[in-house]
Amino acid sequence: MPSGLVGERTNRDAYEFLSDLHNRLEPGQHVQVTTDGHTPHLTVIEPLFGADSVDFGMLRKIYGTGPKPEADTAPAHTYSPAKCTGIDIRVITGDPDRDRISTSYVERQNLSMRMGMRRFTRLTNAFSKKVENHAYSVALYYMHYNFCKIHQTLRVTPAMEAGLTDHVWTIEEMLGKVGLK
Repeated sequence: MPSGLVGERTNRDAYEFLSDLHNRLEPGQHVQVTTDGHTPHLTVIEPLFGADSVDFGMLRKIYGTGPKPEADTAPAHTYSPAKCTGIDIRVITGDPDRDRISTSYVERQNLSMRMGMRRFTRLTNAFSKKVENHAYSVALYYMHYNFCKIHQTLRVTPAMEAGLTDHVWTIEEMLGKVGLK
C-alpha cells in the first residue's frame, strides 16, 4: 500500500490522500487510477496528477433495495446489505485500460485490514474510540503488511518487491523504525 489516510470523506481529506499518493510516485510517472465515484476524487485527481499523467476511470456499483423482512417474522432493520445489481464504468480522463477499471484490489485490501484488526469491528471491545489511536493502529498494520509479511503471490514482502528493502523485517525492526522500541 503506497499511501493511506484515516479521515473523513471530504474534499480536504481527498486532496490530502491523493497529494500524498502523487508525491510517492516517480516524477512524471504515468498512472491509471480508479475510484468509486466519490465526488471529491473527481475534482482532485486531474489537477493533482495532470491530464497527461493520469488515465482515470470510475467504477460505481448499482445497488437494488435491501432485503425485505417477512411480515411478523423478522425485525424491520437487518444488517444485511443491499444486493449489487450492476456496475457503471466510465472513463473520466485519459485512456484507461477498461479491463483494469476495478475497485476489487482495494476492496480486498480493506477486507484483509478489517479481518486483521478488530478496531474496525463495531460492537467489540477493540473498536477504536479515539481517532488518533485508530490512525496509529492503521499505520502499524500497513508497516507490518508492507515490510514484515511475506505475501503468497509475491513470495517476498511488498517492500522487497518494490526495491525498498532487501530483507523481511522483524517486528522489533519495524517498531524501532517508528520509535516504539
